[in-house]
Amino acid sequence: MSSSINRLFVVYKPAGIGSNRYLSRIKREFKVKKAGFSGTLDPFAKGVLIIAFGQYTKLFQFLKKAPKKYRATLWLGAYSDTLDIEKVSQINQIKKLDLSDIKKAISSLKGDITYLPPKYSAKKIDGKRAYELARGDVEFELKSITSTIYDINFIHYTHPFVTFDITISEGGYIRSIAQIITKKLDCIGTLSALERVSEGEFIYDDKRELNPLEYLDLKENFYLKNIEDLLLGKKLKVDDFKESKDGDYFINLDTMMAVITIEGDKVTYRLNGVKLC
Repeated sequence: MSSSINRLFVVYKPAGIGSNRYLSRIKREFKVKKAGFSGTLDPFAKGVLIIAFGQYTKLFQFLKKAPKKYRATLWLGAYSDTLDIEKVSQINQIKKLDLSDIKKAISSLKGDITYLPPKYSAKKIDGKRAYELARGDVEFELKSITSTIYDINFIHYTHPFVTFDITISEGGYIRSIAQIITKKLDCIGTLSALERVSEGEFIYDDKRELNPLEYLDLKENFYLKNIEDLLLGKKLKVDDFKESKDGDYFINLDTMMAVITIEGDKVTYRLNGVKLC
């Protein structure tokens, strides 16, 4: 396979390997040089990882990637600085909890929720990743974030493990959500397993090649003048498009595509000349 090929597809990352290392495996498998992924999965986590080759790596910001659905297992009585099983430093034997209390704690989280991201996360602090600072024992503070939990459901409880499904907005941290549950249950706990089931409309389907135009979180617009203007990157006028309302749009140029933004009487290119193949 050519190293310049454009391709969009979904892989299923196994647990026990980082997203970057797994991407290297995929690059070797397909014999490509330029590749990227969207939405880092922690090493202990498994599941859906969106992969793009070539020019399609430019499309990540425009894809229908939200909301995200996960299946998580919470280990009650265990403590870890990383909020997962990578650095478990304490295991307490706790009494079996009342099932109704567990279900109530989980269901109460539906809606908007504000919380702190994990210190062992990819959040940037003054240009450095939070996990790098945490591993170097550097003191720092993270700003709280707000996520929308669209759906959250209890799945089963086999003491001391609680499994739940959660559908959450992009940028959410399930490890932190799990900590909120443990506080409601008045105990400690950490995630022992995490699977990303889907990202928006992306699910795992045996690495099937996807048509990026079907997964863009953009409306399609149509250029009413000579299409060569777009191919050559010429200055564009709002009146020359079928849709003139403010917003981001994609333009299908048959073998190429472009992404534009209309704002007032101004048209700007976001992407141009991305080859469709």
